[in-house]
Amino acid sequence: MNVILISLITLGVVGAVSAIILFFVAKKFHVYEDPRIDQVEQALPGANCGGCGFPGCRGFADACVKADTLDGLLCPVGGNETMQKVAGILGKSAVEAVPTVAVVRCAGTCEHRPRMNEYDGVKHCFIAHNLYSGETGCSFGCLGLGDCEVACEFDAIHVNPVTKLPEVDEDKCTSCGACVKACPKLLIELRKKGPKSRRIYVACRNEDKGHITRKSCEVGCIGCGKCLKVCPHDAITITNNLAFIDDSKCKLCRKCVEVCPTNAIVELNFPPRKPKVETAEAPKEPVNA
Repeated sequence: MNVILISLITLGVVGAVSAIILFFVAKKFHVYEDPRIDQVEQALPGANCGGCGFPGCRGFADACVKADTLDGLLCPVGGNETMQKVAGILGKSAVEAVPTVAVVRCAGTCEHRPRMNEYDGVKHCFIAHNLYSGETGCSFGCLGLGDCEVACEFDAIHVNPVTKLPEVDEDKCTSCGACVKACPKLLIELRKKGPKSRRIYVACRNEDKGHITRKSCEVGCIGCGKCLKVCPHDAITITNNLAFIDDSKCKLCRKCVEVCPTNAIVELNFPPRKPKVETAEAPKEPVNA
């Protein structure tokens, strides 16, 4: 009986001493966490998509609290409304960000970019990209296997079964950038949504020389430079045989669209163009000899 009692007393003393030691250790190495981090996290959508550039909403909330200003910090899912809430919690000001949306820079449908072979491997763009150049003559074009569709948590992008190209639903797209990261061909990018959702961009990433591009895709950019010459806003550059439109400079005049010989420049959500009226030339009066 004494042995049992001594054992219980010993265990009790050891437990009490251990508790005291743990208490002082916890006090010594306690890491203070600003309670505002929880408040900011609760104000966020909770998508944990990583579109903000941080590991989840908790990481973004921590960055907002620790930052001197909210400049350069944006929750793409919540947008400006959410950032205003965050600014209110932290007593900081949030600059209104320009809305963006994902666009697919490939217009090579089955009609314009005929298939030369058939892929019979794992239906995964990343794997197919590392195995071969694709089913068509364009090694830069979309593989159409839907990695972007799988990556999107908001059901905003789907591969059209007829064209084999992904299509973006503007109303659902949150600009989280998941589809951008998922595309091994780098065909998807985030661009300014534009007034009335109007956008102009080059739907091609082919860097081959013009005659090679033309053989592989009817609507590929051939780097002819006609768009560059007519742009009055210096918004177009040509690098590696490929034109690119800077959406921060583009004024949506559509002059580049009119002169593109391959229709590689896409214009979205614009009203139909007015048909050109041909005026008959006035008859010349005969010259008296």
